[in-house]
Parts: sequence; structure tokens; C-alpha cells
Amino acid sequence: MSSPIAETRFSVLDRSRTREGHDGTEALRDTVGLAQETERLGYHRFWVSEHHGVPGVAGSAPTVLAAAVAAATRSIRVGTGGVMLPNHRPLIVAEQFGVLEALFPGRIDMGLGRSVGFTDGVRKALGRDKDDADDFAGQLAELLGWFRGTSPTGVHARPAEGLTVPPFVLAMGEGATIAARAGLPMVIGDLRDRERMLRGIERYREIFRPSEWASEPYVVVSGTVVVADTPQDAHQILLPEAWSMAHARTHGTFPPLPSAERIESLTMTAKERGFYEAGLVGHIAGTEDEVTHELEVLLKETGAQEVLVTTSTYDRTALVDSYRRLARIAGLKPA
Repeated sequence: MSSPIAETRFSVLDRSRTREGHDGTEALRDTVGLAQETERLGYHRFWVSEHHGVPGVAGSAPTVLAAAVAAATRSIRVGTGGVMLPNHRPLIVAEQFGVLEALFPGRIDMGLGRSVGFTDGVRKALGRDKDDADDFAGQLAELLGWFRGTSPTGVHARPAEGLTVPPFVLAMGEGATIAARAGLPMVIGDLRDRERMLRGIERYREIFRPSEWASEPYVVVSGTVVVADTPQDAHQILLPEAWSMAHARTHGTFPPLPSAERIESLTMTAKERGFYEAGLVGHIAGTEDEVTHELEVLLKETGAQEVLVTTSTYDRTALVDSYRRLARIAGLKPA
């Protein structure tokens, strides 16, 4: 029996994580460099994210960064994972993606999320509040309408109208239902809560309504995947993100990534240690043989058509090596 891995697309989401001793400028350039490397390795898509006022993330303007990535690459699909629609007017989002599609035809994806700012201060600065996410389905319908010229305002989105930019919904919780009812592909994570993820996928497939954007359900599962020479090496790659998440949970700020060596020298409170150790489990991480097995299990459980890898770490050399090893597992063809 053939492995489901061979039938699956593999893509990358990079959050432009900042690192201790390195500034945001370098993080953004690292993102562009990683896009070029993953294109050479044969990955299907390269997406960037939207975060505001977060010390540990440089990627605050995803459509701007996507333009830089698309300009620096030739064939890989480029998009957002995602633009947080409640933060923006749908017309502006349509115009931005219309410009991207006009400049890089046939290569642009429009990944859309329903989150608002990370803190009350960020939401206030954006002129938004938590309730703005409640009308995500309406915002989504308005956005798609700009591409089809159906706005009741009589205004036309230029150059978006008439162009086709594939939309994806980043689905956590209610997002799966919204994606299904809109007939759109769904991106769902994280791998650490497998039961919740499987419930979301099942719900999505049950109520999916075919649309002009997608004739059948399309599931992208996302999460951390790390491949290294030894299990211990893979574990080291996980440490910086796990510590940063634990720090965010206990201090309310998401910091730049420290090195694995510095983390191992830190003294943590019991609460910090609990979040930190919890952040190290549930990922797909290990040697090539171990990751191959775990991916096969994941794909058999979910029936997903695509895996979106979201790995972040301090050691950029180890990160690129992990993506090279994963490309070998997936049988990707170098560009």
C-alpha cells in the first residue's frame, strides 16, 4: 500500500519570529531567504502571518511581506496565513490582493483569519474590539463579493474585480463552520490537540457547500514538524518556541526567541515550567523515520490534502536542515 505522504502537498508558514540579538529587519530578510530555500526544495506554498505589537514577531503587514516574497521567488505559491479580516475593511483587503495577483498572476493565495489584536492595547490602537470577530462570515462574504463585482455600493475594487485569488479560511472553533458554509478550503491546527482538530474536520466535511471557489472540501492541517538527525536534536529545535509560549502565558508578552542553550540554563517557576513542558509535547518531531510514521498516522486520521508546516526556532541552520529533511520524506521535487 502506498504512503499517503506521496499524495499530499507540503507548504510552509513563516511567522517572521525575531530572535534574541537579532532585530526585526533581519527576521523579515530571513523570511524572504527561507521562501527562496523552500521554493528550491519543492514546497507548494509559502505563507506569512499578521501580528501587531508583538515583540517576538516582525511580520505585521502580510500583504507587503508577501509582495517581497513573491518578487524574490519564481514559482512557489505565496500568500497569507493569514490576513486577520476583522482588523481591516474588506475593500482594502480585496484591493491589496488584487494588486498582488496582478503583479504575480497565478501565484497568490488569500488566507484569512478571524482574530483581532493580541491585547486590549493593540485592539484599541487598531480601532477594534473582540466583538468585531463576530461578523467574520459577513466580512468574508463582502470580501469575496469585491472580486466578483457584486457589491451593492456600486463601487468597484480595482484591480481585484474579475481576478481569482484562491481564498482559505484559518479555522479554529467556529471557523470550520464558516469555511464549510462559504464553500472554501480550510486550514486547521494545531496538531497538539488532535481530537479537537478531528472534530473540526469532521464538522467541516459534513456541512460543506460547494461554491465557485471550491467544488469539494479541501483540508490543510497545520502545525510544527521538526526533522533532525536524532530525537535529541529535534527536541532542541522545539525549545525556543515552547519557552516563548510559556513566557507569554505567564507574563502576557510574547518575547523574541532565545537560544536552546540559554533556555536550558534558565530557572523557571513551577507555573512557567508547567507551560514550558506542555509546549514541548504533541508536535511531530524526530528522525526521518519517526516523522514519516507520524505523518502517515496524521494523514490517515485526517484525510488532509495538505500539510502547512509552521515551525519556528532560534537556530536558522537547524530550521533549514529540518525543511530539507522533510522535503526528502515528502518526495518533493526541487524547483
